[in-house]
Amino acid sequence: MTTASHLVTVWNPAYATDPLEAHLRVLLDWDARVGAANDDDVYVWWGKVKSGQRQQPMPHLADVLALEGTVGEDAEVHLYLTDYRSLYVADVHMVSADDPRTNDSAHVPEYYSKQQLTCDCWFLLRDIRALVRDDLEGVTAALAQLRNARYADRPVSIYGGMVDLPLLVSRPDGRRFFDEAERALLANGQRWARFDTEQGGVGAWAAILRADHFGDRAWAALDVSAQQFLATGERTMREYRRDRGADLSPVLVSYGKAIEAQVNQLLRRVMRTAPPATQRVKIGDHTRILSDVLPITLGQLGYILGGEPALGDYLRSALTDGAWFTGAFAAIIDEFAAARNPAAHGQTVERTTVVAWRNRLLGVGCDCVMARLALVTAK
Repeated sequence: MTTASHLVTVWNPAYATDPLEAHLRVLLDWDARVGAANDDDVYVWWGKVKSGQRQQPMPHLADVLALEGTVGEDAEVHLYLTDYRSLYVADVHMVSADDPRTNDSAHVPEYYSKQQLTCDCWFLLRDIRALVRDDLEGVTAALAQLRNARYADRPVSIYGGMVDLPLLVSRPDGRRFFDEAERALLANGQRWARFDTEQGGVGAWAAILRADHFGDRAWAALDVSAQQFLATGERTMREYRRDRGADLSPVLVSYGKAIEAQVNQLLRRVMRTAPPATQRVKIGDHTRILSDVLPITLGQLGYILGGEPALGDYLRSALTDGAWFTGAFAAIIDEFAAARNPAAHGQTVERTTVVAWRNRLLGVGCDCVMARLALVTAK
């Protein structure tokens, strides 16, 4: 059995009109109030509400509270939050049995006190990130990536598996969701809670892309950030493609972020076991160790995949479809970056160019580049 390092719980809509929204509102209000001036004040408390039907203490409370000792600068403790239709992940910085309403009520949503709710324990959350929106199949697939520590490390299942919440779980792929460098590259340095709010309304487009372009297997293999940026690009394309005066250039920016997200996460995984000699790459004017500088930009990715012989040899041996990844795909990145760069700097790109890249990347009338990329994995 693996050691649990994360938690899964379900929010109950009976407690508030939208409990998840209530927590996001507190978090974002504090974010807007203090910004970068005092980042330590930006957080919200999430309480594990005790059911009125349960008379006994929570059976695994000691194990949940023990996760407090695993919180640190180099470790992430996740609280996965779901209502079965959507799934979010929260960045846990404290686990406590003490009720924060006694001395920190400004960081607790009002409904806990209004309904006089009793909680077994509380989690201090510094950020909340959307993983799946309004998509039951997507939630099922995402939760299956977690292993239930109190159920023989079997994949988490919403069908009969949500017992004795919060579940104690592990994540075999080691995915980090709140890495500062990734946030700087993909979310312009904002908290994911704010970035997701500004990019909202893409859940339906994600489901369409999965059903009509990728299929379940390839879509599930995409990193969550890649999924979100592809869905954002598709929403923009569908909403404005019939408006001949609309600028579709932002679609290319979204696709660029999707490629950056997917390739950087793939490289993070495969570089864990790479020999040091294969990791020396040219970044700007300096030679760096690749695993130390990830994530890197689209242009840097195109160069190192096609221009570093030792790294290329290793990736071809360590990845499925590695020859395509370091050859044809590296060339695609270079070609795409040349088309995207003007859009990234606020310039307008010809609509025909945007449509052509959309068709190529999403497989409209041709093979789907992003689906093939999604299925490139470590051997």
